[in-house]
This record gives sequence, C-alpha cells and structure tokens, in this order.
Amino acid sequence: MLDLKRIRQDFPILQEKINGYPLAYLDNAATTQKPRLVVEKMRHFYYHDNANIHRGFHTLAERATAAYEKVRQEVARFLGAKTEEIIFVRNTTEAINLVAFTWGRKFLQSGDRILLTEMEHHANIVPWLILQQEKGFEIEYLPFDEEGELNRHQLRQILSQGPPPKLFAFTHASNVLGTINPLRQLSALVQPYGTKILLDAAQSIAHQRFNLQRQQIDFLAFSGHKIYGPTGVGVLWVRQEILEQLPPFLGGGGMIEEVGWENFKPLQGPGKFEAGTPSIAAVIGLGAALEYLSQWEEEDLFAWEKELTAYAYQQLQELPGLKILGPGAGKERAPLIAFSWEGFHGHDLTTVLDTLGVAVRAGHHCAMPLHRKLGLTSSTRASFAFYNQKEEIDRLLEGLKKARQILAGRIR
Repeated sequence: MLDLKRIRQDFPILQEKINGYPLAYLDNAATTQKPRLVVEKMRHFYYHDNANIHRGFHTLAERATAAYEKVRQEVARFLGAKTEEIIFVRNTTEAINLVAFTWGRKFLQSGDRILLTEMEHHANIVPWLILQQEKGFEIEYLPFDEEGELNRHQLRQILSQGPPPKLFAFTHASNVLGTINPLRQLSALVQPYGTKILLDAAQSIAHQRFNLQRQQIDFLAFSGHKIYGPTGVGVLWVRQEILEQLPPFLGGGGMIEEVGWENFKPLQGPGKFEAGTPSIAAVIGLGAALEYLSQWEEEDLFAWEKELTAYAYQQLQELPGLKILGPGAGKERAPLIAFSWEGFHGHDLTTVLDTLGVAVRAGHHCAMPLHRKLGLTSSTRASFAFYNQKEEIDRLLEGLKKARQILAGRIR
C-alpha cells in the first residue's frame, strides 16, 4: 500500500496555494513535480562538488566525474541496458534529433522509406522532415482507428509492399490519446524485415519498466523531467553495435580523443555524443529521481495511477457534450485523459480551472497532425502521477461544471 500522505510531503510544491486554493496539479504529462531528494542532491552538488567533469584531476573534478558516471550506471540498471549504451542529452527531442542526424544521415538515402505514426509528437516528426529535405527518402504514417489504436493490418501491408522501411519510429504512449502501443507485437512484426525501431518513451518511462536486453528495439529516448527528475537532461539508449557505427552529432570539447589542424579522432562510446560541458547537476538530479522511485513498489505506483485514471474517466464521461479522446472505458491507457467539449474552448476551461487552483493543459500538445485528423484544433488534458489523489479529480470536475456555468452564458 502506498503511503500517499508521506509521498505528498516529499513533493514541496504540492503544498502550494494557487489563487487561495490548494494546488491540484494535473499536468504531469507535460512535466512531473520533483521530490525533495532531487532538489537536495542537486544543491549538494553545487555546494560541495561543483566542477567540470572528465577533464580535471583535482578533488572536486574527480568527485563530479564520479557522480556523473554513477548515474549512467544507474540509468543502465533502470533500463536493463549496458552502461556503454547510455547517452545523456537534454531531452527526448534532442535524443530523436541525434538519431536522425547521425544514424539517419548515414544510412538513409533517396528511395528509402521510414515509418512513423499519426499519433506522434512533433519531436518525432519534424527532425525526419528536415532530414527528408536533405536526403530525399519517403515518410509514411501508420494510421490509428476510432479507438486510438494503430492499424496493425495496414502495418503488415506496408511491410509487404515495396522495400521494407529502414526505420519504424513511434511513441510508446500517446500524449493526447493515452494509447499504449503494444511494443512487443509491433516490434515482432517489423523485426523480420530488418527495420530498425526507435521508441519515444517520454510518456511511458514513469509508468512502466523496461528490460531492453529483452526488447527487439534499437533506440529509446526519454526526458528526465517526465520521471520526477529536473529539466535539461534526457537519455538516449542505443544498442551497442549500432552506437559504434554512428558518427558524432556535435563537435567540440569532451567528445574527442585527438585533434589536429586537418582532422580529429572522436571518443568511442557515449562520450562521442556528449560534446561540451553537460548538465552535470541535472544528471545528478535524474539519478536522485531514480533513487527516490526505488523505495516504492512499482506495482503499487502503477496500480494507483491506473485507479486514478479509471476514476477520472468515469467522472468525465458523465458530463454532457464532453468527448474523451482515445481508448474507450475499460481499455488500458496511459495516466492521462484528453477531451474536447462542444461549445467550450480548452483555453477558457483551463483559465477558469486555474482560478480554482487546478492545473491542466489545453492546446494541441505538440501533436497538430493528430488533432487535424480528429477535426480539432486543440484539446484539454488532465494527466496523473502517483502523488495525485481522487479529491483532486473531484475538484477538476467541480471546476469544469463551474466553467460550463460561466462560459455558457457568454457563448449565448
């Protein structure tokens, strides 16, 4: 059983008052709040160990380097991966760009094709569109159906017609639909064709666990701030045999073994992709977030998030005219619910909710093509973490009813 009272005390911001009301933070898909341990570990670094890494031989430099590299080992254990496969980046967006402009630039050419899905975040569309202008390959988009599920029959057709895609890059959990894409089934379909797989785990990393040595994927990306860590740090995992083939992404200090006037020799392993001074304190904060999570039973955390999501779904579907996007009642989904409400703009709803201390998100959630397919310009999204409680969902419903009262008269 989770000690929810103790957990909430570990997150100081949850004691904030917003417009005179206790904060009900339901925007966790955008960024999660940080436990006290994360802030304290980062502060300790700045107070006691602050120095640059991998360059100095004085005590502070050695302590900073050891702390930084220890987190690489912790992330590897967390993912069931090898330490040599973990690259620190700023966020999921940078991780996908790194794959596009190293692997993609080296291995994609005119006549090739890659496969994305219609539910992708802009971060898994725009880098490929940029590279397409340079290389001339084809991009196909696997559609989703009315339940927000990817069309596996059409995936089989795509694989059987023409040259197989060189890459299948898809989100593990949609940040709008809440759909959890079946990783094992999808990878099993494409793996016989030699197609590489990139998994955007930004929305799933905090809500389930991976063992990458047992997964048939090649790249995985996530952001630290989605899993109770700080902003400014993310992780790209690359299977080792692929990582060794990749050219550098950024050039500069820290990623080289030797430099001359006419050429240079890069480091091998993750260091090749970590040019310049990294976000050392943020990496240490990510390690602290993983340390914090380790004290709780994963099954308890995930079960509570599922219970919160089911409770919110049940409450929201009772509001007349409100349409929930994605999988229907009783189907598995990530702990988020996006919806449209006929006659009410999401920005108006969130403004009223904010006056009551309830924080949700409205807009296209960096998924404009997805919204266009649904005939929407935006949606309103509530998203949950294990520190949330049902009383906060009750306040969301009360706030929406109040917003309807306020806005309905204005609309008429």
